[in-house]
Amino acid sequence: MADLRNNFVGIKSPNPFWLASAPPTDKAYNVERAFKAGWGGVVWKTLGEEGPPVVNVNGPRYGAIWGADRRLLGLNNIELITDRDLYTNLREMKQVKMNWPDRALIASIMVPCEEESWKAILPLVEETGADGIELNFGCPHGMSERGMGAAVGQVPEYIEMVVRWCKQYTRMPVITKLTPNITDIRKPARAAKAGGTDAVSLINTINSIVSVDLDNFAPNPTVGGKGTHGGYCGPAVKPIALNMVAEIARDPETYGLPISGIGGITTWRDAAEFLALGAGNVQVCTAAMTYGFKIVQEMISGLSDWMDSKGHRSLDDICGRAVPNVTDWQYLNLNYIAKAHIDQDACIKCGRCHIACEDTSHQAITQFVDGVRHFEVMEDECVGCNLCVNVCPVENCITMVGLEPGTLDQRTGKVVDPNYANWTTHPNNPAARQAAE
Repeated sequence: MADLRNNFVGIKSPNPFWLASAPPTDKAYNVERAFKAGWGGVVWKTLGEEGPPVVNVNGPRYGAIWGADRRLLGLNNIELITDRDLYTNLREMKQVKMNWPDRALIASIMVPCEEESWKAILPLVEETGADGIELNFGCPHGMSERGMGAAVGQVPEYIEMVVRWCKQYTRMPVITKLTPNITDIRKPARAAKAGGTDAVSLINTINSIVSVDLDNFAPNPTVGGKGTHGGYCGPAVKPIALNMVAEIARDPETYGLPISGIGGITTWRDAAEFLALGAGNVQVCTAAMTYGFKIVQEMISGLSDWMDSKGHRSLDDICGRAVPNVTDWQYLNLNYIAKAHIDQDACIKCGRCHIACEDTSHQAITQFVDGVRHFEVMEDECVGCNLCVNVCPVENCITMVGLEPGTLDQRTGKVVDPNYANWTTHPNNPAARQAAE
């Protein structure tokens, strides 16, 4: 059996699946239920400083985007950090950690960007026995207007400054949570590393308005006739999150910096993709809010079964394995050639491949052969774009087939580069060039 035990910056948990800081981790009741269901760790919902309580709206807090089958694709929220008393949270955290010593418990923290505020709260959190802290530099709404959250995460100098304070005033590992609402994710990651962070986590939610109520002409969710931007999460943000994780994992200035991957993780496969792109573990929120805490059991069994089938014995066997294969466009092998192939037995004759190729691509798919409705790829016109694969409603009906080295490409009249199959040693591959030098 694959070993799913996780050691993330010295924080141990029985598996790499943590619940992200969010409504599901707001109180002991929730966290206890999560641990009973099998979650390896939780990041407690973000704590604020002692003082006037945080006040959330007493109305709709979520907006949503659904697929055609009503499946939740994206969730927008306008909820703030915990609105529960700081000491109530601390007391519950301490009790939960005592009850579940083998699970990871991380305290998410957001206080004003002042040294004394961080210096004051860190000993209180440390006393709970928490395994680490996560600095919330990502919240895009509500708190950022008060100079916290994304307002800090968008300024690398502030990130480095606060991380230094935290490393100075606590023994606990520091995880810096980054905002995606920035042009280049590498810059805040570099700043966090310069400040001494033990790890980064990403992505936090994306600034968004998911829809407009066309009766009231106000954004959803609508509160008393008004709406505001919120934080977008769920399966729809996964591609953005994967790219940002990969950018940090392959950046020479942050290479080796531990990453906790967040963003739309719903299945074991999603988690495996984050791990392959450099994440050391993953955090989940929307999936738990949609399907309940027991979804982790499918994630655990799915990841374990896949690892067993591939011969991967531990998480170390897959973490970062895909990073060397992520490159810049200019280094892609332009000598590689693939053509679309339609499985006639699987084809349902819907014609979606034809119309997509005919109207918006390269007119490479026939519609009729000898007057009979029939769809077939004309290799001399196909550029291998794979649009047809993506619009076909039948899985694996259309596949991309690479031409063998030395084969004549009928479209261009060129012979396929015999070296493309050996891309690891190809002169256009930057890794191969670097090794040769």
